[in-house]
Amino acid sequence: MELLIVTGMSGAGKSTVLKFLEDIGYYCIDNMPPALIPKFVEIIFRPNLGTSSSSDINKVALGVDIRGGRLFDEFLPLLKENSLPAHTIVFLDAPDQVLVKRYKETRRKHPMSENDRIIEAIVRERERLADIKDMADHIIETGYFLVKELKERINTLFLEDKGFHSLSVTILSFGFKYGIPHDADLLFDVRFLPNPFYDPVMKTMTGHDAAVVKFALENDVGTEFLDKLQGLLDFLLPHYIQEGKNQLIIGIGCTGGKHRSVAAANHISGHLGKQGYFVNIKHRDITGL
Repeated sequence: MELLIVTGMSGAGKSTVLKFLEDIGYYCIDNMPPALIPKFVEIIFRPNLGTSSSSDINKVALGVDIRGGRLFDEFLPLLKENSLPAHTIVFLDAPDQVLVKRYKETRRKHPMSENDRIIEAIVRERERLADIKDMADHIIETGYFLVKELKERINTLFLEDKGFHSLSVTILSFGFKYGIPHDADLLFDVRFLPNPFYDPVMKTMTGHDAAVVKFALENDVGTEFLDKLQGLLDFLLPHYIQEGKNQLIIGIGCTGGKHRSVAAANHISGHLGKQGYFVNIKHRDITGL
């Protein structure tokens, strides 16, 4: 018997995740009233009458979120009472600016909107869900995932069941001139590396180009930095996993986020990928916009 409870911020992708779970064999119900969960679980997982076997439904995923209004108030007490069988809580989240953008694009009303700004409704919802997020077994940050990447993440967690793949690592390159990513767990400043920006030829290139990589990283300082950073991450990540961390965002920044940070992020992403970690890489400011 496997019970997943999928919850999180409105607009973070719960309905999409439930579809992915359904594709890999979960019986899924969205917007389940919390008060009905114990009875539903009892019906689904109890032995069939007159037989010694259990129901043919052995994997269930329930979507529970703020859309339930006052019914949602019963969710946190239910979790604290430990009245449910063994279960896994999956909490989906995204940065506030991403959620605002998604609501503007879909032109849908936020469930907690009181005819005010979307961001104000998001702030209220985040405060209301804080305790539930603290109880989650998996926190999936969807703000940096494409749909196919999110599907891969779900499959990795609940289909492939690969050991330390319970930790999702996002490598995020950025430019300090555009602001520090506030959701980063670790930040590394690579502005000490040689800057290709001042070379007339490489100025229009990016950290994806071999000439930039060679100029910025393939020198004594760059090589030593990468060796030390890789060693640090090789030490830290297993300890993060041991402590139950499931999402790690590593920010690597240079001045504009186009050359040095991109090259370094690509290198670190490749290193962690070879170690078997689930790595998602994003270059926030590579276009300079």
